[in-house]
Amino acid sequence: MGSRLFNSIIKHKFIWIACLVLIAYLLPYYILGVDTHIRVHDNLDSNIVWYKMLAESGQIFTLTDTMLPNAINGLPRSTLPSPFDAVVWLYVIFEPMTAYTISQTIMRFVAFFGLYLLLTRYVFKEKQSEWITVGAALAFAMLPYWPSGALSIAGTPLALYLFLTIRKNGWKTKAYIWIGLMLIPFLSNFVLSFVFFLALLGLLWLIDWIRFKKPNWPFFTAIASMTSIYVVKNYLLITSMFFDSGFTSHREELDLGHNTIQRSYELAWENFLYGHTHDAAHQAYIIIPVILLALLVAVYSKIKPRILMTLFFCNLAISFWYAFWYWEGWRIIKDNVMVANTFNFARIHFFDPAIWYICFALALVILWRYLKFGKILVAMLVVSQCIGLFGLSEELKYKEFDSPTFAEYYSEDLFQEIEDYIGEDQSEYRVVSIGMHPTIAQFNGFYTLDTYNNSFPLEYKHKFREVIAGELEKSPGLASYFDTWGGRLYMYVAEHGKDYMFTKDRNEPIENLDINTLALEKLGGDYIFSAVRIENNEELGLQHEHTFENNMSPWEIWLYSVS
Repeated sequence: MGSRLFNSIIKHKFIWIACLVLIAYLLPYYILGVDTHIRVHDNLDSNIVWYKMLAESGQIFTLTDTMLPNAINGLPRSTLPSPFDAVVWLYVIFEPMTAYTISQTIMRFVAFFGLYLLLTRYVFKEKQSEWITVGAALAFAMLPYWPSGALSIAGTPLALYLFLTIRKNGWKTKAYIWIGLMLIPFLSNFVLSFVFFLALLGLLWLIDWIRFKKPNWPFFTAIASMTSIYVVKNYLLITSMFFDSGFTSHREELDLGHNTIQRSYELAWENFLYGHTHDAAHQAYIIIPVILLALLVAVYSKIKPRILMTLFFCNLAISFWYAFWYWEGWRIIKDNVMVANTFNFARIHFFDPAIWYICFALALVILWRYLKFGKILVAMLVVSQCIGLFGLSEELKYKEFDSPTFAEYYSEDLFQEIEDYIGEDQSEYRVVSIGMHPTIAQFNGFYTLDTYNNSFPLEYKHKFREVIAGELEKSPGLASYFDTWGGRLYMYVAEHGKDYMFTKDRNEPIENLDINTLALEKLGGDYIFSAVRIENNEELGLQHEHTFENNMSPWEIWLYSVS
């Protein structure tokens, strides 16, 4: 028994080494816990709080689009994650940081094994060096994915492997393949990426039918089954959009996409080289040069790397589609077709990372086979890419940026002091934040009039705008940002711009805040949590109540009451 285990470890030593590297990559979450540095943008400032709010709401399952009172005097339930989202239940069962850690662990290992299986079973027709297959899969697993995406991006290689297996084996496909395929929707987002993924698979099924004059019903069943699961999972979103919408979403007034053709062209190349903040593949400095070198070697060696060239130019085409979706020339369609304005068709760019790492593996094979010192070069390239990505782990990256830890960001002890000082039940009053993200207050149980969400009532956005109209008039850039998108319903300050992280080490006072306190009162506003002092508070009718800080928190909170 021991001998067989030892032989198995030796046989698959590269996989075991990769798993150990992934464990080391994830170790800070398990050792440091809430003292881990993690991403703020679209993470600490939003999704983590949404999951926590929903987990504590008592409204996880509901047939109608009820309103949650914690934000904007009634945030529609349909704007928060589905009750069939597995990550929601991690936040129900565990503390937020523990849930986050488990989600990260699942995402990393699924990304690794998914790409490894796809490469070894379908991309390469014959066995390749594990330096290449394991190395490319390991690098893919360590990418700085958008954390709350779970398997939306990281899980696409595994999903493709499972679908191709069913396409190949038909009804003889093993049960665990079907089960794995049916589980992916519960850990991924349909609107974000899988709507495009399933559409492309549907097109592949249709092409197969035309080519082989026979429909592949098992493959069709797999596509239809996953789509059906997504429909059921997102029942609240679908019913609110198409059947029984109790509110008009602020997305109806989205006015994105006014880039000139020159700016669109520049953005296309920026995305091609550096990717998007949510799907950065870090391809510019190693992967793209390796691909170009491999293509030169292929020309010299008189081989035709069709798959590599196809995928490489596919990513180029995706980058141009992404960039030109925001081109002003689309406005005539977006202004007249609602779905073109409210749904982001540019999100197909979330396929970029998987395509880049398949290309990376294909290019490495060419160098391995056709260069004199190819094996040494490939090993160096794989190690270099993996080391670079390991250094981008959240703890290492955001500690270097001096970003707050999970515990520091939410500063529960400090906000407990504020709650105790006010002395009322949190549901009895409403607050807004200045110089800091409103979800910090939400995380600590306060009911906020400001928020950051994907959708909310348009009518409320108009009312909230009255509060900050004076500051928006000072800054055309902020006014355009709020009016054309507006997902962040923040107490904008012109001199702060889009900076919402004013810690006690950088908290210059606001000299002349121009907000409409009467409009704030009409919304029900009682208190302002400001990360900086407001010099003209008395002119605005704001009473400075107290200033809160402690050694464990990066914030200094000036509490103002709205009189």
